[in-house]
Amino acid sequence: MNSYTLHYAPDNASLIIRLALEALGQPYRTVLVDRNAAAHKSPPYLKLNPHGLIPVLETPDGPIFETGAILLWLSDRYGTLAPQADSPQRADFLKWLFFTSNTVHSALRMTFYPEKYAGPDPAHQAALRLTMQDALKRHLATLDARAALRPIPLAIQFYLAALLRWSVLYPVQKDRNWFNLDDYPYLKQMCLTLETLPCTAAAQTAEGLGPTPFSSPRYATPPQGSAT
Repeated sequence: MNSYTLHYAPDNASLIIRLALEALGQPYRTVLVDRNAAAHKSPPYLKLNPHGLIPVLETPDGPIFETGAILLWLSDRYGTLAPQADSPQRADFLKWLFFTSNTVHSALRMTFYPEKYAGPDPAHQAALRLTMQDALKRHLATLDARAALRPIPLAIQFYLAALLRWSVLYPVQKDRNWFNLDDYPYLKQMCLTLETLPCTAAAQTAEGLGPTPFSSPRYATPPQGSAT
């Protein structure tokens, strides 16, 4: 019997949780959240996540939303994705997990959807986008330096690999040149290593991610649903 239900859309933040579940070898079922039909804003979905964001993971303890929170919960429950509470490396894990979730992911959202944060004025949107792109370059350089010291916990690797993928694929067309994965060699090597794992192969098949989803990504061609 499946312990978990992952509410997902292809190539959304739910990808991160799919990778984690696959790496843990935990049985789960998926429920497609049809973004084209605004299913993430529907009353049934809002009962699971009142913010209308993807993903939600239904668990025996109830539904969990927020990608970082789900990763932390799974890491603590199974003990293999990250250092545990009594580990000397726990503090390092927590600070980089929350930095990735609260700072890097948030900045990327503002880059992709500046109208949600800067209002309708195109000039304000452009200014915010440029500010966030500059910030993201600094943040990723900091993470690359951290990755050079020792391996990043797997839970954070899953999160970062997806963020790096989206940085290549989803900025507006005129800004496509702002990001180059080659500028972050240790993060790129992390992506290459992740592409050799069975959990990535499972996600590639399920979401149509292509042969090199993190190191040289292409737009997803999922068997059902769409990424946007």
